[in-house]
Amino acid sequence: MPHKNPIRRYFITGLLVWVPIVITVWVLSVLVGTMDQTLLLLPSAFRPESWLGVYVPGMGALLTLLVIFLTGLFAANIIGQRLVRYWERVMARIPVVNSIYNGVKQVSDTLFSPGGQAFRKALLVQWPSPGMWTIAFLTGTPGGDVSNHLQGDYVSVYVPTTPNPTGGYFVMVPRSAVVELDMTVDEALKYIISMGVVAPARRKRIAAVSPEPVAATEPQTPAALNH
Repeated sequence: MPHKNPIRRYFITGLLVWVPIVITVWVLSVLVGTMDQTLLLLPSAFRPESWLGVYVPGMGALLTLLVIFLTGLFAANIIGQRLVRYWERVMARIPVVNSIYNGVKQVSDTLFSPGGQAFRKALLVQWPSPGMWTIAFLTGTPGGDVSNHLQGDYVSVYVPTTPNPTGGYFVMVPRSAVVELDMTVDEALKYIISMGVVAPARRKRIAAVSPEPVAATEPQTPAALNH
C-alpha cells in the first residue's frame, strides 16, 4: 500500500498546531480590545497614555477586572447590599427597563452565582424527532402555571446548538424520556462545541441510571436501538 504524501501530512500537522493558537490569540485580543474601550469613559487626564506617554494594550482589561472586583468587594458588605437593593428598586420603577433588567439579572444570577446550577446534568434526549439523539442539559423542573398543565413527571432541559452552545432550545420533556449521561457538564460542552470530534473518555457504568423499571412504551437508548 503506498504511503500518504508526507508533505500533506506535515501540512495538516502544522495546521493542527497553529489553528488553536491563532484562534485563542484572536479571541483574547478581541476581549482585551473590547475592555480597553472602557478607558474612553475616563477623563483624558486619568488615562494611562496621558501620564505614561505611550498607549499600553491591556490597561482597559486590567481596569475592568479591578472595577468588577472592587464592586463585588463593596457589594458584599452591609452598606453595599443596601445600595444594591435600592438600585434594584429604582430600576424596577422604570417602564420597559425593569423587564429587561430583571430578566438579565435572573439569568446572570443563575449562571454566575456560586450556588447556582445553570446546567445541572448532561442528558441524552431524542431531538428534533424520534430516533434522532442529541445532548441536552438539565436546568430544573417546570414551574408556575406550566406545571398545572403537564400530566406526569417532567423536567426542563436546554438543547444547545453546535458549535455555538449559547443558542438553543428550551423544552420540557417527561423524565422517562431522558437518559442521564455519565459525563460532566464541561465534557458535554466540549463534545458539543467540537461537533462530536472531541469525545469524552468512556467510563465503565457501575449501575443503571435510574432504579425505576423501563416500560415498554418508553423510548429506548441508542444502544438498545442497535440490537
